[in-house]
Amino acid sequence: MTQLLGRRCCYSRGGPHSQAGVTLIELLIAVSLMSLLTVGIVYAMRLAINSQERANKKMMANRRVTGAQRILEQQVANLVPVLADCRATPVSPPSPVSFFQGEPQAMRFVSTYSLEEAHRGYSQILEYSVIAGENNMGFRLLVNELLYSGARSTGALCLGNSFDQALGVSRTLFRPIEPGPRSFVLADKLASIRFLFREQLPAGNPQLVRDRWVPLWTKPELPTGIRIEMTPLEASPGTLHVMTVTAPVRITIDPMRKQIE
Repeated sequence: MTQLLGRRCCYSRGGPHSQAGVTLIELLIAVSLMSLLTVGIVYAMRLAINSQERANKKMMANRRVTGAQRILEQQVANLVPVLADCRATPVSPPSPVSFFQGEPQAMRFVSTYSLEEAHRGYSQILEYSVIAGENNMGFRLLVNELLYSGARSTGALCLGNSFDQALGVSRTLFRPIEPGPRSFVLADKLASIRFLFREQLPAGNPQLVRDRWVPLWTKPELPTGIRIEMTPLEASPGTLHVMTVTAPVRITIDPMRKQIE
């Protein structure tokens, strides 16, 4: 009897029929560690996704900047000298003039390069204008494209000739450029922007300066180059910003002289 009691005592203390387990505290610790690990993984994934989104936005912004600069260079490089049947009034007879508007905040000319169709479409009348940015913060460079269909299409944008007392020359007046539903913003968030036009000086210039940049174009022939000076409103490191674009004009003949010849 004594032996049987002894064996039962031994079995109850940890024999082959005993069952192992965990306490409630150990279970809570394990759940807490798993929760912390899950939160850490989710937070790391969120940081990685946000970083990738920022990188994608920066890459898209850089592409827009380089694309806008390339568009400006192509449009200026493919400038076409054309005439405009300019009328001071709707009933006055047309007066042919060389179609080119060059002002510090506005510019018009005809180009064979289109935003929508590049070199594949018809020639377009390009209208560049500087307007206020969103919430009047900075400036925007806006461009309109109008189908060019001859001297009448360009003449519709002309208001006749007027003698400029300050400059002492006769210059062509144009209608104001208005934004529309098909207007395209080439550059945005600019602190300043202006157009400059390269004038080739006579060969006998005593200062040996072959050309100069002027903010207002009043000559019948086309300028030898166009410069668009742009300054970003906010410069952030690691991001491309629109800068000054200088493009040569390959055809600088006077359409009026060509017509006379």
